[in-house]
Amino acid sequence: MGRRRQEEEEDEYEEEEQEEQEEEEEVEEEPEPVEEEEAEEQAEEEEEEEEEEEEWAYSKCSGKRKALLIGINYFGTAQELNGCINDVENLYAFITENYGYEPEFIRVLRDDSEDPDDQPTRANILEAMHWLVEDAETDDALFLHYSGHGTQEKDEDGDEKDGMDEAICPVDSDDNGNIIDDLLNDVLVKPLPVGCRLTVLFDSCHSGSALDLPYTYGGDGVLIRETVNDASEAALLEALEAHKSGDMNALLRSAENMKLVASGQAHAAHEKTKKTRGSRADVIFFSGCKDGQTSVDVVEDGEATGAVSHALVKVLTEEPDQTYQSLLAGIRTYLQDKYSQIPQLSSSHPIDTTLDFIL
Repeated sequence: MGRRRQEEEEDEYEEEEQEEQEEEEEVEEEPEPVEEEEAEEQAEEEEEEEEEEEEWAYSKCSGKRKALLIGINYFGTAQELNGCINDVENLYAFITENYGYEPEFIRVLRDDSEDPDDQPTRANILEAMHWLVEDAETDDALFLHYSGHGTQEKDEDGDEKDGMDEAICPVDSDDNGNIIDDLLNDVLVKPLPVGCRLTVLFDSCHSGSALDLPYTYGGDGVLIRETVNDASEAALLEALEAHKSGDMNALLRSAENMKLVASGQAHAAHEKTKKTRGSRADVIFFSGCKDGQTSVDVVEDGEATGAVSHALVKVLTEEPDQTYQSLLAGIRTYLQDKYSQIPQLSSSHPIDTTLDFIL
């Protein structure tokens, strides 16, 4: 009897000891509470890291210079243009004579070339774009000019205020497809280091946001604030302009834009663009027109040319010392009496448009 009692007491003791051990293990597994001061310091450090990731810098444009010029006339097609190759020749002469770009660091793709590697096919264009940015460094100056057809395609990822992606049309686009703005941003903008300048000029239809850059400026050089009220007002003004001009296609586009604004999709798309399409590099984009407009092939000084390519060269030739604001205003003024297209200026980060334009 005494022995059984002793065994029972030993069993109870072992059970109590095991329970205490399990409780100690549970206590050890629980993380120690973080002191309030430590938590605040950690939050501040994370905030500083986020700010560092978002830092950008203007380029001094004192490093190496590279350029890519693309001109497509679409010879022998129903969509043939006349001035795109002339644009390339004019821009080539302009940047080599005035801005220090050396021929050995300039690539030209044009569809009258006999060299297959210099044809502006989809594959060649993307390869040349990679070449343009592949060895980019802080304070480099890169220049891209495209003159050819532009178009729009249905947006699939929700970053377009009007529900449409903008795209450029390679010479083989019927067989191999266009190059949409999302891809252009991925290839040209995202790889660039902080403080590297990329200046882009697109003389094509529907090119307003063809690089998907988040900041756009008005003719007065002031940043266009993309609030819901601003977007509603802009859509209404576009509808009124379309009604006055009798342009039914533009009127339909404006009506669709008003629907997107009312649903909140336009604002959500702009916020997504700001979060995903900005850059620490110094990217400046001049486009021939707004997203919903066409960019015309014209005759200037007896030569077929793209309207905005000709205007940019003319304005800078007449007065080389320009600010971003005065250059945009000069281009718009030059075109407004002749053509309905409205050139746009956008950037990868907020810019002071009163600073001197450098290329």
